[in-house]
Amino acid sequence: MRMIQVTRGLKVQILSSNGSMKIPVFILTFECCQRIKNNPGLLRGYFGRKFNEYELIHHHTKEDKLIYKYPMIQYKVLEGKPTVLGIGLGADVLKNIYEDVNELQLGGKSFEIFGKTMVSAKAEYGISNILLLYSFLTPWLALNEKKYEKYIKFGAWAKKRELLEKILIGNIISMSKGLGYTVPAPIKANIIKLKEVRTSLKGTPMLGFLGTFSVNFEIPDYWGIGKSVSRGFGTVKRVES
Repeated sequence: MRMIQVTRGLKVQILSSNGSMKIPVFILTFECCQRIKNNPGLLRGYFGRKFNEYELIHHHTKEDKLIYKYPMIQYKVLEGKPTVLGIGLGADVLKNIYEDVNELQLGGKSFEIFGKTMVSAKAEYGISNILLLYSFLTPWLALNEKKYEKYIKFGAWAKKRELLEKILIGNIISMSKGLGYTVPAPIKANIIKLKEVRTSLKGTPMLGFLGTFSVNFEIPDYWGIGKSVSRGFGTVKRVES
């Protein structure tokens, strides 16, 4: 039996028998005259200035206060290509504006666009009956200041891994709350392989992670989990086993 769930800001969703739901997604990828360096923050800033009337674009209210909710529009640079992801109403916004983007102004430079690829779909999101394997395409920012100190103090990898698995579960629960999705069963996460990488956020050095993990949860390709996903961090992709 299927159930209907009305989620504010996401449209009506169809819940499957195992409790997952389908969410509208629109992925916009630009083909530019040259490869773009990995700085999605510049892409986010350009869209925010050009389409300031859309709160979902820049994730701020009219009073310039940050919207503390899972971002419905996320900016990424994947394999040198600027990519914008729209979720729910964010997908509708991107469909309305993408034809008005004919060049990108990033870091004081202009990049000509000679092609656009659009993917519009209904993505499966939610609890799964089996463990699914994922890979981080961009660094996962898992640690705030307090948890970073705790992570560093752990000498053994087993304890660090346990901490990261708990954080990963917390990230998914937090994302679900932002999407209006109630997780109907316990989430089980396993870190398969992870390595530390040095990155930065707004010029501040950060510790990120790249690697693979499994979890009994459907996460659509190119969605971000963790901190600063609107700036491209924590982007995941399903790995076919």
